[in-house]
Amino acid sequence: MQRLGTLYRGREGMWTWVLHRVSGVAILFYLFAHVVDQALLNVSPEAYDRVIDTYRNPFVGLLEIGLAVVVIFHALNGLRIILFDFWSQGVARQRQMLWVQTVLFLVLAIPPVVAIGAHVVEEL
Repeated sequence: MQRLGTLYRGREGMWTWVLHRVSGVAILFYLFAHVVDQALLNVSPEAYDRVIDTYRNPFVGLLEIGLAVVVIFHALNGLRIILFDFWSQGVARQRQMLWVQTVLFLVLAIPPVVAIGAHVVEEL
């Protein structure tokens, strides 16, 4: 029996594709906010200090944890994509590379989550 629809079955590759784009947009929004708040230094150091003081709360701490996780995922997935595109065994080894990426992600993401999370808990 022939399957109807697309040949693409939407497995792990689809989810990493979606997460890569979502993480890229999240990083772009962070960079925009970062440039804007840093630009306040040129306008008024007092205004800059007030804005930075508003960032000292648990919600922004959770956003910082999210930023660390998103940057680590985006970087590792980008490296996997480079290997996929330029390594002759990339297509054949895609699933193994995804498992290596997952392990590296966990190893690299746990320390910043714990460190930033400790600061968030202190602010409560």
